[in-house]
Amino acid sequence: MEKQRLLAGLQGEDRALAARVLDLAEMALEKAEPVATDFLNPGEKKLLLDLLHFIGEIKVMTFGGYHQAERVRLVLMPVFFLPEAVIPPLAYLEVKSKSKKDFHPAHRDLLGSLIGLGIKREKVGDILPADGGAQVILAKEVEEYALTHLSRVGTVPVEVAPVDPEQLNIQPQRVKEVKTTVASLRLDAVAGAGFGVSRTKMAREIKAERVKVNWKVVSAPDYQVGLADTISIRGRGRVVVSEIKGKTKKGRLSLVLQRLQ
Repeated sequence: MEKQRLLAGLQGEDRALAARVLDLAEMALEKAEPVATDFLNPGEKKLLLDLLHFIGEIKVMTFGGYHQAERVRLVLMPVFFLPEAVIPPLAYLEVKSKSKKDFHPAHRDLLGSLIGLGIKREKVGDILPADGGAQVILAKEVEEYALTHLSRVGTVPVEVAPVDPEQLNIQPQRVKEVKTTVASLRLDAVAGAGFGVSRTKMAREIKAERVKVNWKVVSAPDYQVGLADTISIRGRGRVVVSEIKGKTKKGRLSLVLQRLQ
């Protein structure tokens, strides 16, 4: 495996992540068995799938717990390994209050409680709302630790139990198509149109580092977005640049955006 050639052109966090996963690929080949990555966001997933595509000896499977999961783990294995023999490296837990019937923990509160126990962010997948609590998808290797040690979320005492993946409370994804025109492909202009706010207000959100493009924080309002880029703001969903149709008679760019909620 020519690691340096595969890493060429990558820098910073992307290069470090890719290097770690190439090490996992080597381990999978040496041990002739599946090896799992930590959870990845969609941007990291795309980067690694594009990279691993060039390693002919490796086959890759993706596990997030459900079809539209945002955070997933990759399982790397030799090409001769049978996919049906791979055990998904995931655990599914339900978190409910011991006392409150109306308990709806915020995503950040449950995530913060898990991290507070010493569980790394990379071991936590999607967190889903559920009746009387929440469901969380974790790396299988931290399941027992979470079951034993997660006793409260914020100030609320909780009980934690395994749940079957078929019982996950998966919400149907809503997609709204937005046809608009913008003066340019500046981030503040495109994001403002997609999320339905003024360009000035969106510029403030961007400067406050609340906006991500392809799951990386961008703090420059004049950042140029492109076709298929994903713009996200926590709690407000995502906007995908679906089409760039060209200029109108007034010289503005015609766009089709998809807003996912």
